[in-house]
Amino acid sequence: MSEVQIENLSKQFGSVDVIPDLSLTIPKGSFTVLVGPSGCGKSTLLRIIAGLENQTSGKVLIGGRDVSREQPADRGIAMVFQSYALYPHMTVEKNISFGLRLAHTPKDEIDRRVARAAETLQLNDLLQRKPAQLSGGQRQRVAIGRAIVRNPEVFLFDEPLSNLDAALRGQMRIELLELHERLGSTMIYVTHDQIEAMTMADQIVVLNRGHIEQVGSPLELYDRPETVFVAGFIGSPKMNMIDGESAAEFGGDVLGIRPENIDLSSTAGKWKGRVHMIEHLGNDTLVHLETVIGPLIVRA
Repeated sequence: MSEVQIENLSKQFGSVDVIPDLSLTIPKGSFTVLVGPSGCGKSTLLRIIAGLENQTSGKVLIGGRDVSREQPADRGIAMVFQSYALYPHMTVEKNISFGLRLAHTPKDEIDRRVARAAETLQLNDLLQRKPAQLSGGQRQRVAIGRAIVRNPEVFLFDEPLSNLDAALRGQMRIELLELHERLGSTMIYVTHDQIEAMTMADQIVVLNRGHIEQVGSPLELYDRPETVFVAGFIGSPKMNMIDGESAAEFGGDVLGIRPENIDLSSTAGKWKGRVHMIEHLGNDTLVHLETVIGPLIVRA
């Protein structure tokens, strides 16, 4: 496992500054999640770390070594893609070992690494199957196995669970966390999914228009957002944002209140309103209100 340092990195596509100037340290052994709205630069940043995209300026260091101009295969990283990128004509065993065979790794070493990855990912009974015979979750485990056998310093994940249904996503989140605990590797993970970010990360990086808005643990970002953007982005449903005179009463330009921090009463309260809609979500109930200060969401 290695620390990843990004120093004054920028990326332009034509005249567009996708990443104007970004510096970030990802601690070794951490599970760091990059989040932000579409187009914020998170996948571009991941591809630059991987060497699949060239930066316009700045450096990428892995384990203290400047890899900014090195080829992807020489960086000590392995990347897992959203699309799995498996070869349909190859067995699971051949897919997992493909990179090792390409690198002319000795056969006994290939066999040892594949066996260890298959044991770790519970793929022993599937090694002779082809991708078409596997479920979505099994295919993703094969893609992860292909990364594991390379013994990388850093794992990169680009929205690896987005093609799975809700039940499989929940299962794979647990499996990825268990894998991280077993390997102790540095993992950098891109997602648009709030639940993935909050449940998997020990460090979250919130990006907006190529800038870092805040870096911290999930609870730090949820309880102590440093900007209005982070306050509104982290959490589901979103924080209620109140401005104008109602915010000024509390000494600020904008007042943010989480849905679970508002109490409903039929007899008394700070603001009057009426129920617009109720969402029943099992243990949770979300009440959408139209009030004198604008729409509010309450977790009841």
